Amino acid sequence: MVIVYGWIFVGLFYDTDWNWRVTSEAGGNLRAVADIGTHRMDLICFITGLKIDRVNADTKTFIPVRKKPKVVMETFKGKELKPTEYEEYSIETEEYAGVLLEFSNGGRGALIVSQVAAGRKNKLSFEIYGSKKAIAWSSETPNEMRVGYRDKANELIIKDPSLLTGNAKECNSYPGGHTEGYPDTFKQLFKCIYSDIVEGTKGQPLYPTFMDGHYEVLVCEAVMKSAQKGGWIDTKT
Repeated sequence: MVIVYGWIFVGLFYDTDWNWRVTSEAGGNLRAVADIGTHRMDLICFITGLKIDRVNADTKTFIPVRKKPKVVMETFKGKELKPTEYEEYSIETEEYAGVLLEFSNGGRGALIVSQVAAGRKNKLSFEIYGSKKAIAWSSETPNEMRVGYRDKANELIIKDPSLLTGNAKECNSYPGGHTEGYPDTFKQLFKCIYSDIVEGTKGQPLYPTFMDGHYEVLVCEAVMKSAQKGGWIDTKT
């Protein structure tokens, strides 16, 4: 199995772009990986049922000095407010990460995370290549999934609850042809949580647990150690 996926956006493209996550004091030593990369790794592990055993990471800070506004700024509001007074702030957290992954079944993966990608607003995508077929999905076209084959034409599947079964069907509220997007993921998340509270958990939860959060912290620690020392690092899960 080979997995290629990433999350890229342009939110911190200029040296005047700012939010609390850029500081190690407030957000920790990892930024791009801890902020958005963790969600992507958690998603892939959930989809495949695999764990990440080892990582080999490269990180980079392209804007070592940023201009912090002297007025309080809300996250994602920088483009709207246009502050005029700044103070320079040295940045230690990464804006890019490329991480090679080794999964528990011996499969390999490659994760790209960037917060300074011009032209992208907020793109999450993944491609999973197995022994029989491949699938590809992007958050920019969330109601479509591409299925790739070796010996016949590829398929483009459009979301339609009437064609789904099990948990996949339960996580679709609107009929085919009616778009579901990013805000609906929160609705589905809390629907699953409240259902388990009322009826009890049945099998694997369809939402991240505290143990999943702990696991992502271990992966982040391995990523940081690999970026600092070089080479493969066990996640110690």
